[in-house]
This record gives sequence, structure tokens and C-alpha cells, in this order.
Amino acid sequence: MYSKVALTEETTTLSKIEKQGNTPYLKSVSNIETQNITLKTVELFAGVGGFRRGLEQASMPTKRFEIIWSNQWEPATKAQHASDIYIKQFGAENHSNEDICTVKTESIPDHNILVGGFPCQDYSVASSLKNAHGIVGKKGVLWWEIYRILLEKKSKAPKYLILENVDRLLKSPASQRGRDFAIILSSLNSLGYAVEWRVIDASEYGMPQRRKRVFIMAYKKGTKPYKFLAKLKPVDALNSGVILTKAFPIQPITEDIITSKTLSNDLVDITSNFNQKTPKKNAFWESGYMFDGVYYTARVNANYQGKYITLGDVLIDEKDVPKEFYINQEELEKWQYHKGAKSFERTNKSTGHTYTYSEGKMSFPDALDRASRTIVTGEGGASASRFKHVICVNGRYRRLTPIELERLNMFPDNHTEYATDTKRAFLMGNALVIGVVERIGKVLLGEISQTEIYHG
Repeated sequence: MYSKVALTEETTTLSKIEKQGNTPYLKSVSNIETQNITLKTVELFAGVGGFRRGLEQASMPTKRFEIIWSNQWEPATKAQHASDIYIKQFGAENHSNEDICTVKTESIPDHNILVGGFPCQDYSVASSLKNAHGIVGKKGVLWWEIYRILLEKKSKAPKYLILENVDRLLKSPASQRGRDFAIILSSLNSLGYAVEWRVIDASEYGMPQRRKRVFIMAYKKGTKPYKFLAKLKPVDALNSGVILTKAFPIQPITEDIITSKTLSNDLVDITSNFNQKTPKKNAFWESGYMFDGVYYTARVNANYQGKYITLGDVLIDEKDVPKEFYINQEELEKWQYHKGAKSFERTNKSTGHTYTYSEGKMSFPDALDRASRTIVTGEGGASASRFKHVICVNGRYRRLTPIELERLNMFPDNHTEYATDTKRAFLMGNALVIGVVERIGKVLLGEISQTEIYHG
């Protein structure tokens, strides 16, 4: 079971996967040990510290990613569970539990890398003057706080960004697909960054959860990856990449499937006009990059031949499962109903329109011989639900425990032990799979030049 995978041992999560037979993506990191680089890192929207865990594991034992400042603040709630856990795990020093919108840029220390999983929101621009200071997005939209920090840091802005979001960002909003991502790309272009993105399903690279997220990396003009990207043909850039495809290899693609377009440098124009002629057609696929205002994108498939961690691999010993996680026969019928196929009429309260709502049958119980489904924020609690996980071990049905949920995101056991079981499940539903960040961090370390960090 889980002890065989040994994700809780002293060696890193990624190292364990490597030992199981898949290391091609590490070819670019052979010079890690010869570079004495310490990367000053700022972590925004930190949650319980997924980015920090992944990056620190990527450079163990030396911890070349040094988190010098972090911010986590949950709006509309007095209790700050994620921030409290972050402090218990990493300490209160240089951690901010304030609304990032109120944090002055000068109070954020200068750094080499900015990382964070920012919320998927409406990034449209209300107005834009000739200079960048005139950009006005919707109040409280947190992408613009990242933009503000990059803009106001000026020459001391971070050279690298690693950002994460739900994959629907590439298709948002539904009425004008890709507009929001186009705004992000264009605004980064205006600040002198090249951008690479990939939708990564962690389970396709041997990790224990089918969690699909878009990872966005940006490289400031003058950096080694920026210069490298400038020399590549689009097909070579997408096939071999700078960071993301080296970390997560793909099956080779051909030039004819690549879509390329030039982005407007006017964010108001993008807000009003991007993809208006074909608003239901995807402008961005799961892989792509943007250089000097031109983006290239294509559909890709994972290329992985290593071992896979399954849901069954992460289970704790049954003797350690609290009794409240088991489901009795009476409750089991409720779970079977929620998981089953159903169809019934619903009425729209505002229009009075009646329609038929249908749901297909879900796998029940969840299979133990493959990666789990995506953890959702509503995973906790004993009440029957369509989306919570239910497993059957030794003929007994039960929910997943907090430790098992942590393991599905590749966190150390009891990372969130300071919260209630329900809140722990919620926090894991909001977290990322840290093995993904660990792979990215390993490759990035091999690509960065000492000169650009200390003298650039």
C-alpha cells in the first residue's frame, strides 16, 4: 500500500517517482549541483503552501528556492484556516495575512521568482490610457494585483513567474472564449515577458490524482529561457519547450496543427473584440507560448512511460481509519442514489421555464487501481454526495480520510492537521498536486543562469 510508495519518507516525492523508471525530463537539470543559486521567491495566494512545498522539495537538501515573503488571505471570513496552517508549517516570519489589494508593493521584498495560484475571474479591462498606469480592471480581481506588483517593481520585477489556474481559464468567458487569457498574455507582453503554458493532468505523469490545471511560466527579457525561446521555431518550441515540456514530455506534434496569432497590445480592444467572430471556438489549446506579442498553440498528448501511483497506494491502514468514515447500509443507499443515473424536471425560478435535468451514472465505489478523481472542496463531511470519493476495502464502504486526501495532492501526512476534518478536505480541494510544482522547479533550476540572478 502507501508505505511501498513511501511518499512520507525523507527523500522527495519526485525522487520516488524517478526511481520507478521515468527520468527523461531531468536531462536538462544535470548542472543543478554545480550552480550555487539561491532564488528569492515570493508566494502569493499561498493557501496551505503547495507551491512552497513543491519548490523546496525540488531543490532538497539545499533549498535553493528561498521563500522570502508569502501572502494568504481569505475574503469574507474571520477564520483564516489556510494562513494559520501555513504559519504552523513554515513560521510567521515574512508571512502576510492581509488582503493583497491593500499591500503596498514597496513592502514586498525584491525577488527572483513570483509564484501563486490566482483565482479564475473576469479579467476584462474597463479602460486603458496610453500608459500602463491607466489600466483599470474590475475591483478585487486578483490578476491585476500580480500585474501591479510587476509594474511597480519596474527594473526589479521578478525574472520568472510560475502561476497556476483551473484549465477553464483558457476558454473563459464562455461567450468569448480565450478573452481572459489573451488579456493576461498581452499584459505580460507589455511588461517584457515571454510566456509558456501547459494544461497538466497530474495523473498522466504517474501522480495519484486526476487533477487538471493550467501552469503558466513567464520569463523576463534577457533571461536564458527568453533568449532560448527567441531562437526556436514554433514547432521546436512546442515539442521541446523551455521548461514545461522538458518537465512534462509530450508526444511529438507537427507544424500543421499549430495555431498562431498576434495579440493586440490594447487591452480594451481585447476585452471588446477578441475572438468575437468565432466566440465558441477555442483560441488557446492546452499547450502554447507567447513571444513578442505573438502566440502559438496546439493540442498535445502526454508522453510518459514511468510507474503510476494509484488511489489504492495512498490508503492508510484500515485499523487507523476513524469509525465515522465508514458508511452503514442505510446511508449507503443514499450514496448509491447520488452516484446513480437520474433524470427529473426542474423549473427556472426567474423565467418559469421547465426543463429536464439529467445526470449519468458515476463509478461506485471509486477504483483503487488507478488515480483518483479530482478532489473537490466539498469532499468533507458525512452526508451523501455525488462528488465525494467512496472506496470499498475488505467489503466495507468508507470516505477518504484527511491524510489520504493530503497524499492525493502529495503533501506530507498531517500537513493540515490543525483544522477540522471537513476544513482539511476543503483545503485539499483548493490545493494543487505538489509533485507537478516539484518537477517544474527541478527543470527551472537547470535552465537558470547564475549571471542573470546575481548580476542581471
